[in-house]
Amino acid sequence: MLVQIFELLQTAFQIYMYALIIYILMSWFPGARESTFGEFLGRICEPYLEQFRRFIPPLGMIDISPLVAIIVLQFAARSGLPVLFQLLSGSF
Repeated sequence: MLVQIFELLQTAFQIYMYALIIYILMSWFPGARESTFGEFLGRICEPYLEQFRRFIPPLGMIDISPLVAIIVLQFAARSGLPVLFQLLSGSF
């Protein structure tokens, strides 16, 4: 049961990472974020990205906070999640 939860969370992290990448790339296309799909992605991605924008100022016209957000998400999925499940399962 714990293995299936782990795999489900790993898949959810992966899907969310792809959603972030798509949302970030949509900023390159005029009007893409105003579409129904863009607004949906904005509702699920902006709360996470906003946490990083508070602490990482843009460098001129370039906002690097989404890059940092993706790196943190990858670190959590690849390092944090396995450690958490090892602790929960009792197999140190």
